[in-house]
Amino acid sequence: AERGVAAHWHFKQTDGSGPVNGAYWQAEGRQYRWLQELLDILESVAGPEEFLEHTRLEMFSDQVFCFSPKGDVYALPRGSTTVDFAYAVHTDLGDHCVGAKVNGRQTPLRTQLQNGDQVDILTSKNQTPAPEWEQFVVSGKAKSRIRRFLRGEQREQYGQLGRQIVEKAFKRHEKALDEAALGAVLKEFHAPDLDELYAQVGQGVHTGRDIVRALHPKAEARTSKGSSLFSLTRGRRKPSARAGDHPVPISGLIPGMAVHLAKCCYPLPGDRIVGIVTTGKGVTVHTIDCLTLEAFADSPERWLDVSWDTDQDEEAKQVARLNVTLLNEPGALGDLATTIAAAGGNISNLKFTNRNPDFFDMTVDIEVDDARHLNNIVTALRGTGTV
Repeated sequence: AERGVAAHWHFKQTDGSGPVNGAYWQAEGRQYRWLQELLDILESVAGPEEFLEHTRLEMFSDQVFCFSPKGDVYALPRGSTTVDFAYAVHTDLGDHCVGAKVNGRQTPLRTQLQNGDQVDILTSKNQTPAPEWEQFVVSGKAKSRIRRFLRGEQREQYGQLGRQIVEKAFKRHEKALDEAALGAVLKEFHAPDLDELYAQVGQGVHTGRDIVRALHPKAEARTSKGSSLFSLTRGRRKPSARAGDHPVPISGLIPGMAVHLAKCCYPLPGDRIVGIVTTGKGVTVHTIDCLTLEAFADSPERWLDVSWDTDQDEEAKQVARLNVTLLNEPGALGDLATTIAAAGGNISNLKFTNRNPDFFDMTVDIEVDDARHLNNIVTALRGTGTV
């Protein structure tokens, strides 16, 4: 009603009693919009403390006024970034933003906006809010939405991981997983439903053995081998020792200038990239979402619009890093290595980072051709049926 029939009635009633040409209504409209944003925050936050934090940000921050490409004006708290602007326009735009152009120049997502900036948000349907966004956004709406998404994503991942752990535990004990029977022991684990129980197992609060023993106190485990991969994420890449042996296949560079790939994000062919001109070093190539780009936000003249040259036949291998979680059972590591080799990858380094009775975590460095090759390997690993 605030934006429908009642709003139209209010406009008619104030005609002649306030400033001319609807100025009074425009002021009232801004208040209604602010109220709607508070309601959006209230729906997203986890508790009253978080709601108070976000509303305080909205009420007491100075504002900057920025424009969309169509000329629409958006008021944001001072210090807001392009991500804050994206969420101010629309929640879906914020969730899927991958880059931004400020006054026609491509800038990193954490670029702080100034009064009068024109902001054009670049999106991808495959993009989702990243954890590091929460470190630089300042508006309450952006913070609450990012936290809400990350909480849901984390809970879903823990739930999937926990279910796989429980299924494997029942299989090792030669017992059938009966979810109806599990419902009878939820109170024992202080879980309101099965999803929460699986999430607790995924977080490490309970082990798969705990769940089995709750239903079958005398059950004995057996040794079995099966598909053992159940979680993997893409980590920060690092440079290959052979990466400098071949020319970098990038177009859009200044002729005659030296070029090298940044070691902070080490872009793979296929990633969206940007070049930074550095005195005495030539051009350093970063991924478009690299956090290092923040240091160059005030020097747009140093930015180069570059891209991978798909016409060149590049034989050099790049090294990408995966964070992998495996079941702690015989044959797990062999399954991992076999799957990667079958997909055309080569393991160059492997490090265990955590172990417990049910699973262990590791980082795996893999030599790949490009970003697509890496995605094919990840798909093959997930295709084992236990990811």
